[in-house]
Amino acid sequence: MLRCNVIDHLPSYGSLTTLYREFGHDMSNLQKQRVLEVRHWTDTLFSFKATRDPSFRFQNGQFTMMGLEIDGRPLLRAYSLVSANHEENLEFFSIKVANGPLTSRLQHLKVGDEILVGRKPVGTLLLDNLLPGKTLYLLSTGTGLAPFLGVIKDPDVYERYERVVLVHGCRYVAELAYQDLITDELPNNEFFGDMVRDKLVYYPTVTRDQFRNTGRITDLIQSGKLFSDLGLPSFDVLHDRIMLCGSPGMLKDTQKILEDKGFVEGSSSTPGHFVIEKAFVEQ
Repeated sequence: MLRCNVIDHLPSYGSLTTLYREFGHDMSNLQKQRVLEVRHWTDTLFSFKATRDPSFRFQNGQFTMMGLEIDGRPLLRAYSLVSANHEENLEFFSIKVANGPLTSRLQHLKVGDEILVGRKPVGTLLLDNLLPGKTLYLLSTGTGLAPFLGVIKDPDVYERYERVVLVHGCRYVAELAYQDLITDELPNNEFFGDMVRDKLVYYPTVTRDQFRNTGRITDLIQSGKLFSDLGLPSFDVLHDRIMLCGSPGMLKDTQKILEDKGFVEGSSSTPGHFVIEKAFVEQ
């Protein structure tokens, strides 16, 4: 099962490994923030908002180290930022793991509690890591939705693309978090709501409940149902750009689908047709 937005085991990922080394013992690289709000979506998913230090800067789509101080030492994991870089507070979206070193504690957060936030956000899900295109696909499963919530709150995304398609796959309908934000709040945002209404397309899908859309993302891509439902042509390397964050299986299978079509993975040094956030995949 997906563990995309938080890990309880260190993956093989260069920048993340470096972050753990930097933050593992040094509190000076961390900021202390206060929890402002907690929401439990299901018995396995929750999110929370916290204060944000004005000095904390990040790009939409990035993640940072976040956690708690336990017995005088930081216990940290990588978390994508749900909040956009123009918002006053920070927001995180997490799974609950009964025996997870961090999430077993984090899920019991209350308003007023203190968390630790790393000062150095990083990540690959950045617009500048992609070549110019017409349609931006954001493909996510589970808490892999988190970084894309920041991305779809970025006016620059709508300036660069004619259409932004957010696909979120889960097991159950109850796990399709943030639907009100996506379908109601953002289209009515006073600053960029017009662009959201004109360009953002939301496609939620589940695998174990009855719902208007059902099936795994990769199956929907390969069968063509995703595109027929959206009224769009299948992936085209000339026009489509894709960001991926989700379960190991979804990332691996979708990457193969894209590479078979001639898509090339992008990076900060060489922009490409798609990018993958690998920081949160359990190894």
